[in-house]
Amino acid sequence: MPKKKTRALRCPTCRTIVLAGDPEFPFCSERCRLIDLGKWASGGYVISTPITDPEQLENMAEEQAKKNPNDNDEDAQ
Repeated sequence: MPKKKTRALRCPTCRTIVLAGDPEFPFCSERCRLIDLGKWASGGYVISTPITDPEQLENMAEEQAKKNPNDNDEDAQ
């Protein structure tokens, strides 16, 4: 009979192993959960770069080319 896999992660705050069935999952305790919440509230966690869709990048490039049609001519010379 195959072994049943127990899902476990490390607590994002203190890195203690936490099983999926624990009441505070994915944190190990209420304290770690509140520390994490405090980091979010104070701006400690930020997304460093905007997430961009490849289609958006193409559209931006097309718009830029429409605004500055002479830029491409200068590069060709």
